[in-house]
Amino acid sequence: MPAPDDYCLCSNDKARDILNQPEKAQPLLKEINETIRAAIPDTMEKISWSMPTYWKKRNLIQFAAFKNHVGLYPGPEAVEKFADRLTGYQTQKGTIRLPYDQPLDWELVAEIAVWCEKENGK
Repeated sequence: MPAPDDYCLCSNDKARDILNQPEKAQPLLKEINETIRAAIPDTMEKISWSMPTYWKKRNLIQFAAFKNHVGLYPGPEAVEKFADRLTGYQTQKGTIRLPYDQPLDWELVAEIAVWCEKENGK
């Protein structure tokens, strides 16, 4: 069960799940979803581990809402690969924290998604 400050996306309907999130989280969740979908359109969208997931032979990249940020989960190799461009974000292992109150580099999110598909969707 998620901690009280975590928000779970639990159905297989991503759009509905996003609308069920706190109002402050919805715009960022929608934009992340649209950015990833546009960057890697040949992947399958599903819910895995209660998170929106882009899949191609395995989970490629996931995201989830939390109290003060959206967690983007591209995996440890992607975080390491893009470390020099992620200095403005908190990172840990395979996680990038995207705060609600900070501008986001959408091009970087798209590049990470493309890299994940290229490296892990084989």
